[in-house]
Amino acid sequence: MITLTIDNQKVAVEEGTTILEAAEKLGIKIPTLCYLKEINVIGACRICVVEVQGAKAFVPACVAPVAEGMVVRTNTPAVIKARKLILELILSDHPMECLTCVRNQNCELQKLAEAFGITEVRFEGEKTSYPIDDSSPAIVRDPRKCVLCRRCVSVCTNIQTVNAIQAQERGFNTLIAPAFNEKLANVECVQCGQCSLVCPTAAIHEVDDTQRVWEALADPNKHVIVQTAPATRVQVGETIGAEPGSIVTGQLVAGLRRLGFDKVFDTDFTADLTIIEEGNELLERIKTGGTLPMITSCSPGWIKFAEHFYPDLLPHLSTCKSPQQMFGALAKTYYAQKAGIDPANIFSVSIMPCTAKKYECTRPEMKSSGYQDVDVVLTSRELGRMFKQAGLDITNLPEEEYDPPLGISTGAGEIFGASGGVMEAALRTVYEVVTGKELPNINFTECRGLTGVKEATVQVGDLPVKIAITNGLGNARKVLDKIRAGEADYHFIEIMCCPGGCIGGGGSPIPTNTEIRLKRIDAVYTEDERMTLRKSHENPAVQELYKEFLEKPLGHKSHELLHTHYTKRSNYPSEEC
Repeated sequence: MITLTIDNQKVAVEEGTTILEAAEKLGIKIPTLCYLKEINVIGACRICVVEVQGAKAFVPACVAPVAEGMVVRTNTPAVIKARKLILELILSDHPMECLTCVRNQNCELQKLAEAFGITEVRFEGEKTSYPIDDSSPAIVRDPRKCVLCRRCVSVCTNIQTVNAIQAQERGFNTLIAPAFNEKLANVECVQCGQCSLVCPTAAIHEVDDTQRVWEALADPNKHVIVQTAPATRVQVGETIGAEPGSIVTGQLVAGLRRLGFDKVFDTDFTADLTIIEEGNELLERIKTGGTLPMITSCSPGWIKFAEHFYPDLLPHLSTCKSPQQMFGALAKTYYAQKAGIDPANIFSVSIMPCTAKKYECTRPEMKSSGYQDVDVVLTSRELGRMFKQAGLDITNLPEEEYDPPLGISTGAGEIFGASGGVMEAALRTVYEVVTGKELPNINFTECRGLTGVKEATVQVGDLPVKIAITNGLGNARKVLDKIRAGEADYHFIEIMCCPGGCIGGGGSPIPTNTEIRLKRIDAVYTEDERMTLRKSHENPAVQELYKEFLEKPLGHKSHELLHTHYTKRSNYPSEEC
């Protein structure tokens, strides 16, 4: 242990602890901008400088390790003056568009300017003027608002291992962008949006599709329906001030009706349907010697990652569409038929915790209904903005129920929102289908948690099923490399693109960190426990769907509407695999 003094208070910490971390133990908050715990610790912005007795210059607290007997001062006039000067220099090259910025009132740079009492920018001069990159259907890159913190680079490189963006040029001309300042749509970016989730400003943010939805809601000729993803009911409350992990399922439904949606449906319905199709696909592969291990396919960021980096492993992916896209296909076929509505007049909106879903709905193969199956995807953040525009505080609305038939769901569908949830939902159904017996305990707790790679063997009748679960693409690489090397003997693998699963998706409320992810995960399993039905195959609306429309799992109509194919992709815009 190391003993040091910070602002006249002694503290003992482990060797290797930084000054920033030691100060936190004393309840002293040192301001930061580039720092992101466990992800980006580079001391680039210097907002966190402190005085260390005996040092010749100010020391960046986020990267400086403590030393025995060290004496630190965090709030002297000289330190405060230095931090303010650094902040003013950053602001001198920043567009003053706060009132029209998507991150207004939720911007770390803005909060620092307020905290330091900056009311004018003293330094005038040249400003960087790189163009906005809005080529992607999911992510907008606005270099004018970049503070060069490199958080996005770190999460893309170290957590997701995609390496789609890096620092280009030097000095004043430094730019965070794909190589050669190529557009995001033309490179190996998987559209996961983790960069937008960690950006302290609005240099990277989701494409805003709210206006398209407002216009559809105002069109009397449109029948506007909406589906809400499992994770959104434990996220959207945060966008209007509720505590992280608040469950707002019924209030979310009520709020969407007040926005003007004609029907409010639940993606959990097609999450249950996914389990039926995917579970039967797994059993068929096991019985017929098909390609194993089979890997889940409901995370579009993961799908694009596989297409770019592991095209040789595409046969391992389940052919099932994601629940979002299954819903979209059924909305303009099965639902349109039951409701007697021309599918051409149905406008299908999806509320997702994910930016990659915006990309997914535009894929050319996602038109199996004869139309674009899902017209618009809104992130949890975008829906929060719509509620604010409409003056709706959904936390004070009375709870309402989803509309049948596409609003009936089970707890198995709900836990799709957390890492391990798809696997647990599948095991609940596969076990009972194979054995014909009721599960003594439907909680597969070995599937749960934030561990990067989880492995287990689950006994399903006479068959020991070997499973693996990963969250975050860097962790997925570890498992995929084992498959490539012939060292994996799994039957079934769940891969979620984003850390923590969908509850930490790129469209989640900001901030999203480990503590908040855990609160959302707890809420997901609480919601599961509350459900009357907790197994996908027991969903009566899904049973009716097969009886009336699909006939059977993996049947002709199921393959036509609910299954898809994948594309080998190059990592370079001018090449095709």
